[in-house]
Amino acid sequence: MYLEIFPGSNSSGMSKYERIIETLTTLFPVWVIVGTIIGIYKPAAVTWLETDLFTAGLGFLMLSMGLTLTFEDFRRCLRNPWTVGVGFLAQYLIKPMLGFFIATTLKLSAPLATGLILVSCCPGGQASNVATYISKGNVALSVLITTCSTIGAIIMTPLLTKLLAGQLVPVDAAGLAISTFQVVLVPTVVGVLSNEFFPKFTSKIVTVTPLIGVMLTTLLCASPIGHVSDVLKAQGAQLLFPVALLHAAAFAIGYWVSKISFGESTSRTISIECGMQSSALGFLLAQKHFTNPLVAVPSAVSVVCMAIGGSALAVFWRNMPIPVDDKDDFKE
Repeated sequence: MYLEIFPGSNSSGMSKYERIIETLTTLFPVWVIVGTIIGIYKPAAVTWLETDLFTAGLGFLMLSMGLTLTFEDFRRCLRNPWTVGVGFLAQYLIKPMLGFFIATTLKLSAPLATGLILVSCCPGGQASNVATYISKGNVALSVLITTCSTIGAIIMTPLLTKLLAGQLVPVDAAGLAISTFQVVLVPTVVGVLSNEFFPKFTSKIVTVTPLIGVMLTTLLCASPIGHVSDVLKAQGAQLLFPVALLHAAAFAIGYWVSKISFGESTSRTISIECGMQSSALGFLLAQKHFTNPLVAVPSAVSVVCMAIGGSALAVFWRNMPIPVDDKDDFKE
């Protein structure tokens, strides 16, 4: 599936307005770094983003993705559930084992090891859909994997954390299911319906939604940083390497495992889904269910590593054309 940031146009046919928006969008990694700096040194500028606003922001991200999709995109994905299954396994097999291996190999302290394992057991994050969109991956597949892994988190996140970290992380199953419905399914469906029934209107606003999504993702990444800025200044440096290693290894393994069976577009999608998860969920769970504040630090560091690594990879792939004869994994 070959997606353009500006459907129906190429770089030479873009208006000046569209070229400016595209340039600002592809600076995604820069905005994340700026947001991180602000979160650490001016936390009050981002900590105002409380739970309700956080939920609304994630919902808008999913709406912006839905605006790029059609029902046929999802039918193509559902005709090959194995592909979605591989993405799900990447989230809940590859990533948790990497988290456990890195935590034990580097002999992290108990709270930091627990935090690293916790964040590695979290579901896919909505930021992965933005990164997939920019990377010319399969957005419909990305949304499906994110949705499935988020619903699966009701069981998988506490179960895997208990098995690998030796403790059970209580998860409000009903609350998580409702949040998933509100934040992922409803906005996406609204976006798809808008694209199907109001294509002229959608085509006018879809040129700016990627930039809004990038800015919003940056804010959603900066907020957790601001909440633990004091701890990060004191303890964050020692966690930078293990967390960065976790994400880098997940991106690489997810991509090369996928390339065995799938085409380039699908492999990019699964790589991003494997490497980017809802670090914000890990942050909230750590704050709510663990008394030691250090448990939340890996999730805060993960927000930065995930966003910078994922956005940089997405921009790199955006400038690497999908081969004309690329295997379409969604043909019947």
